[in-house]
Amino acid sequence: MIRLTYLIETDGSPEKLAAKIASDQSTGTFVAVPGETDELKARVAARVVAVRVLPPASVPSFPTDAAGPFNRAEADIDFPFDAIGTDLAALMTITMGGVWSIRGFTGIRVTGMKLPPEFAGAHPGPQFGIAGSRRLTGVETRPIIGTIVKPALGLRPPETAALVGELIAAGVDFIKDDEKLASPAYSPLEERVKAIMPLVLDHEQKTGKKVMYAFGISHADPDLMMRNHDLVLKAGGNCAVININSIGFGGMSFLRKRSGLVLHAHRNGWDLLTRHPGIGMDFSVYQQFWRLLGVDQFQINGIRVKYWEPDQSFVDSFNSLKAPLFSPEDCPLPVAGSGQWGGQAPETYERTGRTQDLLYLCGGGIVSHPSGPAAGVRAVKQAWEAAVSGVPLESYAASHPELAQSLAFFGDGQAG
Repeated sequence: MIRLTYLIETDGSPEKLAAKIASDQSTGTFVAVPGETDELKARVAARVVAVRVLPPASVPSFPTDAAGPFNRAEADIDFPFDAIGTDLAALMTITMGGVWSIRGFTGIRVTGMKLPPEFAGAHPGPQFGIAGSRRLTGVETRPIIGTIVKPALGLRPPETAALVGELIAAGVDFIKDDEKLASPAYSPLEERVKAIMPLVLDHEQKTGKKVMYAFGISHADPDLMMRNHDLVLKAGGNCAVININSIGFGGMSFLRKRSGLVLHAHRNGWDLLTRHPGIGMDFSVYQQFWRLLGVDQFQINGIRVKYWEPDQSFVDSFNSLKAPLFSPEDCPLPVAGSGQWGGQAPETYERTGRTQDLLYLCGGGIVSHPSGPAAGVRAVKQAWEAAVSGVPLESYAASHPELAQSLAFFGDGQAG
């Protein structure tokens, strides 16, 4: 069985709507039809296995003329494996595709999904994941420290290369194109690769450290996306930014089967699916699809972000990524980003179980440091040293000037 958990909200009966999901999303229609036999239902019909009543809501999630209160419940529904198989498109369509259109809900959200082991063998999962990301960056005993090229748009390849050169010299581990940068006329991907990769390779030859640079290769045409992939790989690159919601399941599957790069997943557009707590789906469900398809690194915001997401949502997302679906090898590297600088390091460390298995990604928190990006890199490393050692940042800053400047400059949290 494949088990889905739904948060149901209605001015009527949650039990009846749970039964409606099971019927409509498997064998049923609005009237009985010939051929819908007991034997057929036994093979492929979904079944409600539990309904747990929750406190009612006073305000509906969907607009409605009903006065309320609005009854709420969690419902576990099992879908027979024979009805779906291991196809992720079928999984999405059958278990979720029609639920938001069913009449009678004032809110409906998918909050859980448990897949049988057959899915593990049917999908590739991460090619590099945590271990591969550490091996390729040469970072083994601390967080991988990364940054984003800023400004996100507008820099020409020589201008981007000048900033990248400074960041490489500063000792950063990871640099990425902003997710909004594709291959515009002022900065074609091919020209960016030609400008940046010689800097990466020259630094590797001199120091033995190869900074991981993630180029934006996403494209709606899978063939063109593979052309972009091949440009990066041929030039000696080892990572790519993938806008997963933009390329879809098919694009991701096509790329992963042929990829030689670390695939850094950016989930832009995800908020549309989850921002309302009574509608959409939890990240714990969403992330399973992309992990099975093979993302290696997964960007999930962070502590005290510049966007809407509360800290607990980040912690829950982080925990979802660190929990194996079927084995530890299917865990991607969590990427903490969005307005990050050294100031969030202690809380990030504590609230993620005191782990250092993450990529700590700072944009303005590095490149906008008052003494320049090199000092920004050192300040973030110093903040993590303090966090892991249990030393307050202010105390550590007394002997670390870059961190002291960072605390003074970004203390209001404006490190976008």
